[in-house]
Formats: sequence, structure tokens, C-alpha cells
Amino acid sequence: MPQLAVWETYYVIVGSSAAALTGLMFVVIALIKDSGLPRSSQTVAAFGTPTVVHFCAALVVAAILTAPWRTLTSIAGAVGVVGVAGLAYTLMVLRQARRQTDYKPVLEDWLFHTVFPVAAYGAILIAALVLRADPEHSLFAVGAAVLALVLIGIHNAWDTVTYVAVGQPERNEAPKS
Repeated sequence: MPQLAVWETYYVIVGSSAAALTGLMFVVIALIKDSGLPRSSQTVAAFGTPTVVHFCAALVVAAILTAPWRTLTSIAGAVGVVGVAGLAYTLMVLRQARRQTDYKPVLEDWLFHTVFPVAAYGAILIAALVLRADPEHSLFAVGAAVLALVLIGIHNAWDTVTYVAVGQPERNEAPKS
């Protein structure tokens, strides 16, 4: 489809970046395991797993938009499913973040783990709904939302790594006299 052909390079870059970053999250989880930080499956589910899900959602959308579809309706349906699933998942993350007790989220955490992902998945869903009527603007909206998911994931992974690498030792150091 000519509307998608011009986006192929973009989605190869974004999709492969999302896939590589997903692999790096395994390293982040290994750092957490060896850090001695208080942790639980609830905390990882609330703050670690969503990062991987956002990277994977970006990869899935990239795969969808580089596949050889025959109609915009099929593309819209597939992309719409990602939007709906992402919205539902982010609501589950909100619930998990509120229930876990190992870490007290701050405003930045709420923004990057719930508000911004809701906006990105919402944009994907809305773009899917209007894709047939306005493919040019819809594809830009999907492209921006997918890039936002990758950037959200990068932020969250960096935030986790810096918390483990820098934040924890500061709390364990003896006060200087």
C-alpha cells in the first residue's frame, strides 16, 4: 500500500530499537535482583513489566504497519487492537502501582507509568478509528504514539537503573560528621 510504503524505514528503526531495548530490560531486572533493594513481584509488575510491554507494543505496531496488508480496514483493526489492549493494560498497571507497598511512586512515576501511556495508546486507538477516513494524519498520529511508547520505556528503564545504581547506596551510607 502506498500510504504505508513511505513509513517502512521509520518502523524498521523504531521497531528494531524497541526490540533491542526489550532485551536490555533483562539486564535491568538482573541489576534489581542483585541490588539488595526491597522488591516483590507486585513492584516489578507495576514498574518493570510495563516498560517491556511498551517496547513490545511499539514492535508489534511496527510489524503491523510493515506487513503486506491489502486494505486499510485490516490495518485499522490490527492497530486498534493494540490501542485497546494498551489502554486496558495501563489501567491494570495503575491498580498494581497503587497496591504494591515496596516503593512509593512520585508524580513523575504516575506520569510515565500511567498518564503518558494512556495518551499514547489512546492516540493509537483514535488513529485506528479514523485511519480509513484520514490515512495521512492517522499514520502520523500512530508514528508519534509509537515513538512516545519507546521514549516512555527508555525513561522508565533509565529511572529504574539510576534508582538501583545511585539511589540505593545513598540511603545505606553512614551520615558524615
